Amino acid sequence: MVHASDPLIASVRKPLPPAQFDTLSREILELKRRHNAVILAHNYQVPEIQDVADFVGDSLGLSQQAAKTSADVIVFCGVHFMAETAKILNPTKRVILPDRDAGCSLEESCPASKLRALQATNPDFYTIAYINCSAEVKALSDCIVTSGNAVKIVEHAPKDRPLLFVPDENLGAWVMEQTGRPMTLWKGNCYVHVEWTHQAITRIRQQFPGAPLVAHPECTRSVRMLADEVCSTEKMVTWCRKTPAKDIIIATEAGMLHRLQKECPDKHFIPAPTDRCACNECHFMKMNTLEKLRDCMTTLEPQVELPPEIIERARKPIERMLEISALPVENAG
Repeated sequence: MVHASDPLIASVRKPLPPAQFDTLSREILELKRRHNAVILAHNYQVPEIQDVADFVGDSLGLSQQAAKTSADVIVFCGVHFMAETAKILNPTKRVILPDRDAGCSLEESCPASKLRALQATNPDFYTIAYINCSAEVKALSDCIVTSGNAVKIVEHAPKDRPLLFVPDENLGAWVMEQTGRPMTLWKGNCYVHVEWTHQAITRIRQQFPGAPLVAHPECTRSVRMLADEVCSTEKMVTWCRKTPAKDIIIATEAGMLHRLQKECPDKHFIPAPTDRCACNECHFMKMNTLEKLRDCMTTLEPQVELPPEIIERARKPIERMLEISALPVENAG
């Protein structure tokens, strides 16, 4: 088990006192019943939010859940682009999020106007956008990907068109390594995942010589090349469940440790340190709290609103992603 007193994770946020958690969770469950709401939470959310959510997962799983929900209200505990995705897939439903200001460095790195200008230099570009982007960027794209399906979708992309991959250059580079398909890469990155360095990972591997390293593909190549497995957060759960190793080093946002410990209680998860701290948290993901979740469900605000024309254009590449993701592996390519 990972303990709060472990010096490796001393910077991880302390949980709410049990009495406060119980009170807030009861309020949230009553509000969920009253509004016929569903609570979707990303793997990087604080543990308390994960524990009251109806579904906890990665971007692909959350998109799939948003696409099929029968709830009247979708409460999205993640960052703003994720809630936008849910709204695009459910334009008639009310989509709310605990903190409107929960953004993303990847989304900010790729303004729609600059993408449009780059696309104009080659009208034949087939644009593949990582889901970590704005609705406007999705509307300019041919297909959306997540870290869990990016390889499959790039393999499925038209062979006779040049590929433009936005906005994460590290995920794009990893996909190129896996598929052998050349792509023009946008120069963007996740500020959390680029904090890990070859030097810091080498040190932790020396400290735990028998522990495999699992890294997210948003990490830099110098980190990925040290990993035993590079995969999405959802695939991390599957991989960690299957491996016989008891100690596992995890190089992704620290919120993932809670999900992994719940899914694999017999394993010891070691947060990969950076050169600055013992673990790495996304400031934006941690802007959502259980109190803010309760408050947004009380007022049904803040809401996500998008222009109808953006919804119509952005929906097509998201649906294309979901369709290709559902194809049997042998049919992709």
